[in-house]
Amino acid sequence: MASWVLFQGCGLRLLPAALPRPRSGIPPAASLKPLRRRRLPSSTSCICCSVGLAGRRDWALRVSAQLQVAPLEEGSAMGSGVKEEAFDPGTPPPFGLAEIREAIPRHCWVKDPWRSMSYVVRDVVVVFGLAVAAAYLNNWIMWPLYWIAQGTMFWALFVLGHDCGHGSFSNDRKLNSVVGHLLHSSILVPYHGWRISHRTHHQNHGHVENDESWHPLSEKLYRSLNAVTRKLRFTLPFPMFAYPFYLWRRSPGKSGSHFHPSSDLFVPNEKKDVITSTVCCAMMVVILAGLTYLMGPIQMLKLYGIPYWIFVMWLDLVTYLHHHGHEEKLPWYRGKEWSYLRGGLTTLDRDYGWLNNVHHDIGTHVIHHLFPQISHYHLVEATEAAKPILGKYYREPVKSGPLPFHLFGVLMRSLGCDHFVSDIGDVVYYQTDHRLNSASEAK
Repeated sequence: MASWVLFQGCGLRLLPAALPRPRSGIPPAASLKPLRRRRLPSSTSCICCSVGLAGRRDWALRVSAQLQVAPLEEGSAMGSGVKEEAFDPGTPPPFGLAEIREAIPRHCWVKDPWRSMSYVVRDVVVVFGLAVAAAYLNNWIMWPLYWIAQGTMFWALFVLGHDCGHGSFSNDRKLNSVVGHLLHSSILVPYHGWRISHRTHHQNHGHVENDESWHPLSEKLYRSLNAVTRKLRFTLPFPMFAYPFYLWRRSPGKSGSHFHPSSDLFVPNEKKDVITSTVCCAMMVVILAGLTYLMGPIQMLKLYGIPYWIFVMWLDLVTYLHHHGHEEKLPWYRGKEWSYLRGGLTTLDRDYGWLNNVHHDIGTHVIHHLFPQISHYHLVEATEAAKPILGKYYREPVKSGPLPFHLFGVLMRSLGCDHFVSDIGDVVYYQTDHRLNSASEAK
C-alpha cells in the first residue's frame, strides 16, 4: 500500500504485478478511489508524503500502523491556502476516557499524603503569619495588601480541602475527612455538604439540568426571574459574592441547603455526615464570635471578615471561568447527547501566572474534571501527557502575566452574553438577552 501511494502520488510507474507485495492487512489498491494527480511545480523534485485528515503534511512515511489515504481533490488544503473545515466542539470525540487514562504516566495516579500535608502546613503557616504581621503593624497602608493576600490564602485552603473531598489528598478516608473539616470549617464551608454537591457537579458536568455549579438557565426559567434577580446574576460585582448564598439556597431553579441534612442534595444515609459538617461550621462561628468579643468587631472585620469575602470572590471567579468565557461558544448537553466525557471536555483550563502555585494549580481543570482522583501536584504533567489525545477538544489557556488581570475582561464579556440556553435541543449553546444589556447601558 505504501508503495502504491508513493508511485501514484509522484506519478511514477508501478512495479510489475508479478513481483510480490507485502501483506499489510490494508485493502488492495483496486478497492480505493483513484487519486487525482496534481501537477507539481517544475522546480520541485518528486517528494513523497502522506496526508492526514487535517490536511497536514507528514514527510515521514509511517508503515507501523494502517494508513487511511483520503483522495486529493483539486484545490485541496494542501498548498492551496484553503482554510480547514471549522471544528465543531459539540461533535462526539474520536477517543474515549480509556485512551486519555493510558496516556497519563502511572506515577501521576499516586497520592502522597506526606506531600499533601506539606502543602497544608505551608498554607496554615502563611495564614497565621499574615494575620500576626497585620495585627502587629496595624497600618492602613498595609491592610488592603493583607486583605488581598489573606483572602487568596483562604482560597488556597479551600482548594486543599477540595482535594480531600475528591480523595486526591490521600487514600485514607479518615485523614481526608479530618483535614477537610479543619480546612473548610475555618472558612465557613460545610465540608460534607459541599463534598456531596460537588460530587454531583463532577458526575453531571456539562448537563443543562443535572449539573450543580454555574449551570446554565433554560430560557423559560430565565424569563421567569424578576428583574432584580437577573441583575444580581449577570451584573458585576454581584455574581462574585454568590457562594455563601449558594450554600444556603443553591442556584435558581434548585432547592435545598448544604447545611440541612434533609435537603434535596442528600440521600438518607448521608444525613449523619451533613450534620457533622454543619456542627463544625457552627463551632467555627462560636470561635469567631469569641474572638470578636475579645478583639473587637472592627479588628475581626479587618483580620477575618474582609479576607473571607476576598476568598468568596476568588472562588466564584475561578469556578465560573472554568465553565464559561471561552472566545468560541461551547456546548451544553441534555438527554442522549450528554456523556461524562463530552461534558468534561467543555471545561476550561486557566492560567493565573504567579498564583498557579499559590492556589495549587486549580486552573489546570480539564484533566481534574475527567479524573478528579489525580492529586493537584500531578495535574500539569498529566495534562501535558493527555494533550496529544485531546487534540482540538483541549483549549490552550491564554498565557497570563504575573497576575491574571486579563481574566476580568473574559469575565465581563461572558456575563454580558452568556445568559440562557434554549428549552429544546440536546446540544445547546448560550444565548444573549440584548434587552438586559440595553437596560444596563441605559442606567
